[in-house]
Order: sequence, then C-alpha cells, then structure tokens
Amino acid sequence: MTAIPHETTHASRTAGIAYILKKSLISALVALVLFSLMVGVRTEAGSEGQLTYWTRFGEVAALVAVVFGGSIVIELLRQWIGPNGTDSLVPPAVRSGMSFLGRYLAPALLIFTFLVPVIFYDQRYILDLGILVLTYVMLGWGLNVVVGLAGLLDLGYVAFYAVGAYSYALLATNFGWSFWICLPLAGILAAFWGVLLGFPVLRLRGDYLAIVTLAFGEIIRLVIINWQSLTGGPNGVSSIPRPSFFGIPLDNSDNGLAARLGIEYSPTHRIVFLFYVILALALLTNWVTIRLRRLPIGRAWEALREDEVACRALGINTTTTKLTAFATGAMFGGFAGAFFATRQGFISPESFTFQESALVLAIVVLGGMGSQLGVALAALAMIGGFELFRGLENYRMLVFGMAMVLIMIWRPRGLIGHRAPTVFLTKAHAISSDLVKEGHG
Repeated sequence: MTAIPHETTHASRTAGIAYILKKSLISALVALVLFSLMVGVRTEAGSEGQLTYWTRFGEVAALVAVVFGGSIVIELLRQWIGPNGTDSLVPPAVRSGMSFLGRYLAPALLIFTFLVPVIFYDQRYILDLGILVLTYVMLGWGLNVVVGLAGLLDLGYVAFYAVGAYSYALLATNFGWSFWICLPLAGILAAFWGVLLGFPVLRLRGDYLAIVTLAFGEIIRLVIINWQSLTGGPNGVSSIPRPSFFGIPLDNSDNGLAARLGIEYSPTHRIVFLFYVILALALLTNWVTIRLRRLPIGRAWEALREDEVACRALGINTTTTKLTAFATGAMFGGFAGAFFATRQGFISPESFTFQESALVLAIVVLGGMGSQLGVALAALAMIGGFELFRGLENYRMLVFGMAMVLIMIWRPRGLIGHRAPTVFLTKAHAISSDLVKEGHG
C-alpha cells in the first residue's frame, strides 16, 4: 500500500475548509440582501397617514450570523454524517442494534396505535391529534402510490381529497345515506376524477406533469367555490351526519350505543370510534398497496418510475399503468376525504388548498418514496412536530423548517429511503453458454 503524503492530506483539508467558508459567505451575503429588505427596515402608517419607518440592523446582523454559522454546520454535517460516511462513523454494534430496532419498529408502532385510545382515554387532545396523524398517514400512503411507486409527481392530490369530502357531504345531507354507503361511493367518484386527470397528462413528465396536476387541484377548488347551488360556495356544507356503529348512533339517546350497552354515555365514545375507523381505513390502504406492489400492475408502476422508455420497450402499456396509478391513489384520497367530512361535520373550500397537497407530498418525500413505514413515521414527525413546536409561537415554523432541512441533508432519500424491488433472485443462477458470447455465463 502507498501512504498518502502528509502535505497532500493537509492541502485537501485546507481546500475543504476554504470551500466551506466560501459557501457560507455566499449564503450570508444572500441573507444580508434578503433580510435588509424584509427585516432591516420596518414601515408603518403614522397617526396622520404619513409613512414612518425605523431600522433594525442589529436583528439583521444576528440573522446573517445565524445563516453563516448554520451553513458551516450544515456543510460539516454533510461531510461527517452524510450518507457516504455514515457506516464508517457508526460502530458495528450500534448498526446491528439499529437493524434489530428497525425489524420490530413497525409491529411496535401498530400495537401502540391500537392502545392509544385505552392509554389516553381521558385526554381528548391526544385522541384528536392521533386521528389527524392517521388521516395524513392514509393520505401519504395514497399519494405514495402515484409518487413513490409510479414516479408521477402529483401536486394536486388535494383535489381527490376534496372530491371525497364533498361527495360524502352532499350525498349524506341531500339523500340521508349513511357513512358506510357513501364511503365506497366517495372513493369511486374520486377514482373517476383520477382517471380524468390521467388522460391529459399521459405524455407529460417531470415539471410539466407537476404544473398540470397543480392546475387540476386549483380547478377543483375554484369549481367548489363558484358552484354555490351545489357545494354552498365559500360557506361550505354544514350539519354533515356522523357515522353510526352498524346503524346504532353514538349519541345520548335511548337508542344510542351507550344506552343499549347499559353504560354511562360519554362524548369520548364517538372520538374513540372515529379513531378506530380511520385506523382501519389506513391499514386497508396499506394492505392494498402492499398487495398491489406484488402484482404485475405494481411491478409495472415500479418499471415506469425507474425508466419510462425502457418500460415501453418491455411492452408495458404505459397508458394503463399511469391511469391505474392515478385512479388508485385518488380512491384512497377520496376515502380520507369522506372520513374528514364526517369527522369535522363541516367542510369548506379553505380546507382543500395547495398547502394540503404540499404537506402530503412533503410527508411522502421525507419518509422515503415507496416506503410505507417511512411515510407513517414522516406523518407522525410532521403533524406531531407542528404541535411540539407550537409553544415557540412565531419561531415555530423556523425551527421546524430547519429540522426538516437537517433531516433531508442527513437522509437525502428520506427517513427510510430505499427502492427494493418486489421481485428478485434469492440466489445466483448460472447462464448457459449458448446464451452468451464468451463461454460460461
């Protein structure tokens, strides 16, 4: 082995430090320009209508210093704790422990989720937060079919969420149908709109596909706002019926579930019931997705994600593949929308903005595209993280955003970022010499 000269190592280290300082200075200069306009000068209307202003250069200097120091820390993390050097820094014992933990993490989370209503029965806030997290887990798993498995960037997923919610709300309020009848109808209608979206984007990919799906989401929202005779417009739909337990209402009446069981009525009964309903819907979404991945259509989605040209060369019908991906993801979004409508009892267009699509897409990307467990962990981290940092008030979004940036630097492919094929050879097989040019294969 040839030893690396000390001068070469010292020179490379000096070059690395110079690169980090240069990049940090550029980031600090950009921050200085932005914060000088946004923070440095504050203007307000005076008591007599005149324009008054004052400067806050101290705050600007502090923010620039934070950006400079943060850039240095980020670059050091990228080099020291990045994906290329992770294995060398983590001891083998720790890696084996993490592997053992990852093997039993999903079952442990599932058992804990089942026990949440029992453990936190008297804490309404935690139960409501759990329902919200499970709703976004289901949305993330639905979008994961489109983005993670088929590789189609969808920025208008909230449209199917809205279609499912309004489908249930209008059918239940106008025709008096129960939640269990409207739930599959909401999924079917959302899947129909998914197919309608799939046709115009059959020949699009990348940024163009994202722009069209974004426009589709905005079109659905504008239709909901302006079609007041059907959707109620900006006023939304109120008095949406609650779900029942096999036809038995969960209220304080003589025919309610509590009265029939001979127990004392509590409003928490309905919350616990809704918790297990959304948990069942989320597990159904997960089970169907896992089963589809092992079928030919799931393998076609993965082939389409990796290389559409090679997918066509293999004889796969990309039209059917894309349409089924959009329809399947939209169906799960419609289920989640129907649950959201019956959970809230009121829906309006403000609940289905682009921010919802961006949040669900961030959950899929942060968790790792194609990873079911990663999406669940990302939904727990993001929705729970918003609540964890709520006490920081104005700095909540800043702290949470910095945490997400650090995670994506440390794990650029997501928390559980892998693209393991669903079909692979368990052991090596020899190829006949007749099939290759040079002897034994």
